[in-house]
Amino acid sequence: MIDSSSGPSVGLTARKGSWLVPALSLAYLLFSYVLIGFRSEQLVLIGLCNACYYLSETTRRFITGFSIFVVYWVLYDYMKAFPNYMYRAVDIAQLYATEKSLFGVEYQGKILTPNEFWLLNGNSVLDVMSGIFYLSWVPIPLAFAGYLFFKNRRLFFEFSLTFLLVNLLGFVVYYLHPAAPPWYVQQHGFEFQPLTMGSTAGLAKFDSFFGVGIFKSIYAKNSNIFAAMPSLHSAYPVIVLFYAVKNRSGLFNVFFFIIMIGIWFAAVYNSHHYILDVLAGISIALTGIFIFRLLVSRSATFNRFIEYFLLATAPADSKN
Repeated sequence: MIDSSSGPSVGLTARKGSWLVPALSLAYLLFSYVLIGFRSEQLVLIGLCNACYYLSETTRRFITGFSIFVVYWVLYDYMKAFPNYMYRAVDIAQLYATEKSLFGVEYQGKILTPNEFWLLNGNSVLDVMSGIFYLSWVPIPLAFAGYLFFKNRRLFFEFSLTFLLVNLLGFVVYYLHPAAPPWYVQQHGFEFQPLTMGSTAGLAKFDSFFGVGIFKSIYAKNSNIFAAMPSLHSAYPVIVLFYAVKNRSGLFNVFFFIIMIGIWFAAVYNSHHYILDVLAGISIALTGIFIFRLLVSRSATFNRFIEYFLLATAPADSKN
């Protein structure tokens, strides 16, 4: 066991594998430079990971557990290097037509998609509420994961690995079926145009209301414009609610349910997703949860993999 009282230098030299994090950090920076170019947030990620790993035993255990989310972030970022529209045709008109035929709303003598209806019938209250809901799509899963890390380590890894699996399934669908979001049709019509920057769409109203550029900065870094289906925004709260119920989180289950419904509505209200995209996101979440629970119940190897993570993030005194 490492004696933390002996100081950081002793702990650093005694810790096995202390070379691995700097090596991975350097490899990440070099690989990123080749694929997508250098960006300042890459240094922020590297700095955060290294600081947490070497600062203390607790922060080292924490960043080791959250390395699953780091893997997700890196994979998502690298999608910029391989735009899905380079491999398959983008679904623009057919998705729009299907949405209108299934969920069309009659308004002033015309059939509109739900996105078009809300574009004409929105208000400031819904602008603000939907913006708040949409801002929560990543912080809520991360906050819930942080809670589980300290309260239920086994469930933390089950949640985190399910989160990663659902994202991987979503990425596969992105490349099998590139799809344009509703705002693309509103701004560019049905002709395909490769874009390098996303649009805030209806979320621009939130930024305008508060005089900020929160969503503008977020969507300027969008990794893939034509990745509307499935809506992973809609998938994440499903995973959170499932594991919150499994954790018996009480009234927090109600909170997570409200967040889930709010994100689903905001996705459509702000023209970032069709209802079909939302349904696809829900389906991909349920599929990922089913596959993961099947692995946990049937695979001894997979359970040993989880046990390895549990051991790697256990307090030093519990390993003796």
